[in-house]
Amino acid sequence: MKFAGSIAAGIAALSLLGAAPPPPARPAIDGISHLAVYSTDMAKSEDFYVRVLGARKGADPEEANGVRFYFSPRQFVEVLPAPATHGPSMLAHVAYTTADAAGMRAYLAANAVRELSPVRAGAAGERWFATRDPEGNVVQFVQPAPGGEAVGSAISGRIIHVGHLVHDRAKQDGFYRRLLGFRPYWYGAFNADKVDWVSQQAPDGRDWLEYMMVGPGSDVPLTKVDANQLGVLNHLSLGVVNMQAAVTKLYAENRLSPRHDGPQMGLDGKWQANFYDPDGTRVELMEYKAVIKPCCSSFTADDPTP
Repeated sequence: MKFAGSIAAGIAALSLLGAAPPPPARPAIDGISHLAVYSTDMAKSEDFYVRVLGARKGADPEEANGVRFYFSPRQFVEVLPAPATHGPSMLAHVAYTTADAAGMRAYLAANAVRELSPVRAGAAGERWFATRDPEGNVVQFVQPAPGGEAVGSAISGRIIHVGHLVHDRAKQDGFYRRLLGFRPYWYGAFNADKVDWVSQQAPDGRDWLEYMMVGPGSDVPLTKVDANQLGVLNHLSLGVVNMQAAVTKLYAENRLSPRHDGPQMGLDGKWQANFYDPDGTRVELMEYKAVIKPCCSSFTADDPTP
């Protein structure tokens, strides 16, 4: 009893001294919610995402003028009308799913992340907020609404990764790896002395973020980063079990986008094929598993699954 009393006295003393409470724990981040892109022609974008890729069109609770194109009840592409001064990049933001949007915001605030929007809520129960990473990219965290309508016509029901331009790997690692807990997955390049792609999985899932490295240390010089190259770098990837079957289906049904390339073997040992929306944003089909040994490094985590 004396021991218990001394503990209580110690806690009381710390309270009087103003001892700070422990920082909040990070809520789970279990995967990718969506990629948001700008469009200069919403009707053409709809044709690409609905007819070519088979996504289901839905209303956008975040932006009245936006549209969502769902690949599953929890994953989608958000298409927004391009502002008059949007610049060469068509990337609006990247979003990850979290178990607790308000808790995630509190965690970031406790870790000195300054630019945080309020948590907003949709009518169906979805909650989200936004911040920026060290390179200024808008990043959202979304707590999905329960339930949702299945999508049976999509060429894939699974977004397995997103990628965007990165200049400074160390700065981005401070945010994504050390603060958020993303885990190494794979890295590679066209040349052994370079690093072009750095992949890291969500802390509590298998979807991944791919740094698309540019500038010194990569094979992409800054002088090459124009609007066309940005469309290649800022992308999303849909997982498919069999690339031949997926591309054959699109070909047989006359659903190939006007601009496309592949199938081809990626340096990570996975089959991939690229399609491009009307404004040049790349949508990559990728098989879930490597079929040959990857270049440059080994995979350090389990692959995503359908």
